Amino acid sequence: MERKIQDAMAEIKRGASEFIGSDYIASLVARYYLSAERFVVKAGFDPTAPDLHLGHTVLIQKLATFQKYGGNVKFLIGDFTATIGDPSGKSETRKQLSSQEVLDNAQTYKEQVFKILDPKYTEICFNSKWINELGVGGLVNLTSKFSVARMLERDDFEKRYKENRPISIIEFMYPLLQGYDSVALNCDIELGGNDQKFNLLVGRTLQRAYGLNKEQSVLTVPLLEGLDGVNKMSKSLGNYIGVTEKPYSMYAKIMSISDDLMWKYYDLLSVKTIKEIQDLKNGVHKGDLHPKAVKEELALEITARYHSLDSSLEAKREFDGVFLKDELPDDIPEMEFQKGIWICELLKLADLCSSTSQARRDIKGGGLKINKQKIMDENYKFESGEYVIQIGKRKFIRAIIK
Repeated sequence: MERKIQDAMAEIKRGASEFIGSDYIASLVARYYLSAERFVVKAGFDPTAPDLHLGHTVLIQKLATFQKYGGNVKFLIGDFTATIGDPSGKSETRKQLSSQEVLDNAQTYKEQVFKILDPKYTEICFNSKWINELGVGGLVNLTSKFSVARMLERDDFEKRYKENRPISIIEFMYPLLQGYDSVALNCDIELGGNDQKFNLLVGRTLQRAYGLNKEQSVLTVPLLEGLDGVNKMSKSLGNYIGVTEKPYSMYAKIMSISDDLMWKYYDLLSVKTIKEIQDLKNGVHKGDLHPKAVKEELALEITARYHSLDSSLEAKREFDGVFLKDELPDDIPEMEFQKGIWICELLKLADLCSSTSQARRDIKGGGLKINKQKIMDENYKFESGEYVIQIGKRKFIRAIIK
């Protein structure tokens, strides 16, 4: 029994940044092994954009790990708090969303998370249910449970306060309402990103204040670097891998990450055990395994999770054909443009480059091919016709010039 608990805790802690209350979690896992009694584990998601990327799924993967060891997951969609906007890590107040935007985005989340989570042990919750029931009196009572001085201990609030930049009262409400979610759901454990630590600790404080006779344990996970290996995965930076991307695109993007970053992706995204991952590392270190083969295994696993095994194998076949035989992908998106368009403008409009300046740099670096021919002329303009345009090894578009 003791060995089983140790192994479970090792998997739970894997890849985590910080762990508060590990003894309590170990006791919950032990209780599950002895009596099959499950415990409540929660993570909140504000549906501020319609689609998830792999950076978001780090937290969801950890929820799935807890399900293996007795966790009943409360997948909390912050339909109320998303209309406020969480300022965590932000230098200014975040734009508030309309209720309809939140509900539309929440629906796509519900469709995507069950590619990872076990529906049998997952409950989708919306925090508007209990927050709307609080009423004015309940909200006033909630504000009495926490001081302004404590609120200003949060790094982003403290910085803005010292710099005389505005902090709205509604922003103070966000961590209080997130903490109240833990009261309403009677949480045993709450998960969040590094930037959520303060909010997660507020939940512990409020559970005591409301007489729950418990303090939820807290586990934070690191932010996942994107394809550039430097910045966190983000749609705005263009370094993301979306969970709804087509199989070839997903597979190719995973294959593009560095060998060093690959191991972090394994730790945070793979369902392989710690021992299985260590065996792969040992194989690479001894020279028995090539890093490319190990990366292919990761790309196949993740692509199959969001599509199917057959789709992931087809993506690998297509990828190998493109990279080893200089073939073109089977599924190239098409866009129409007007005759005379400048190559740099086309690359920007097609989202092959983030800006015309980046397009110039890619062309000068030899990264542009038009109909499989390398083009170095940054002033190139198109005549009427059909062109297959390639930037780097994995970005393609079929341009119809009218």
